Amino acid sequence: MDNAIEVKNLVKRYGKKVAVNDLSFEIKKGEFFGFLGPNGAGKTTTINSITGIGSFQSGEIKVFGHDVVSDYQEARKKIGLSSQEFNMDHFRKIYDVLDFVGGYFGMPKEKRKERIEYLFELLGLSEYAQKKFRELSGGYKRRVMLARAMMHDPEILILDEPTAGVDIELRYDLWRILTDLSKQGKTIFLTTHYLEEAEKLCDRIAIMFNGKIVALETKDELIKDGKSIEDHYLHYAELERNGVQA
Repeated sequence: MDNAIEVKNLVKRYGKKVAVNDLSFEIKKGEFFGFLGPNGAGKTTTINSITGIGSFQSGEIKVFGHDVVSDYQEARKKIGLSSQEFNMDHFRKIYDVLDFVGGYFGMPKEKRKERIEYLFELLGLSEYAQKKFRELSGGYKRRVMLARAMMHDPEILILDEPTAGVDIELRYDLWRILTDLSKQGKTIFLTTHYLEEAEKLCDRIAIMFNGKIVALETKDELIKDGKSIEDHYLHYAELERNGVQA
């Protein structure tokens, strides 16, 4: 199976508003894929459709060949999601958060313990094991969100704004961790408003406006003209503002 995620002709409406409009793309196994666009472009709606958090009106989505609707359980096992919102029990201790996720995915107790210790070490969370989520700084909350996504060792990590609101030192640390995970063969699907982050990390980048992908290229193709990802993004943003078809 060469593709980790396949999205074909996805349509999602909220009432009369079309949030995702006949969207199609593929993410290769082991690829670091960037998904860029302004607020309201349809990025999170697409993620919710892939992970089963939200339904969609038409189209097809497969995760390593498993249909996300008809074979939801198998598809969901392949994915670890770090959402943009802190959708966490704020009064639960960090250790217990990860232990619960491991149990949910059928990991035996000893295996859960080993995995939690590994993630705490990897993400610098060991001293916070018995802290409640609400007691952590924004940056460490982001680390916990990533740890939760990684707990069952999924083949795909979907990261929706994983470095939002963190300081520059922590952002660079998370970049290092994500780069290492990519080198280990993890498929990573990243949304970010930090365009330099996408340029630093991603193999291929999609730019989305108004529910449609307006550009989808390798990073090298996008920047071969000497322009940055930001330059290209702003170019497409200007076309959208002027009502010009990209």
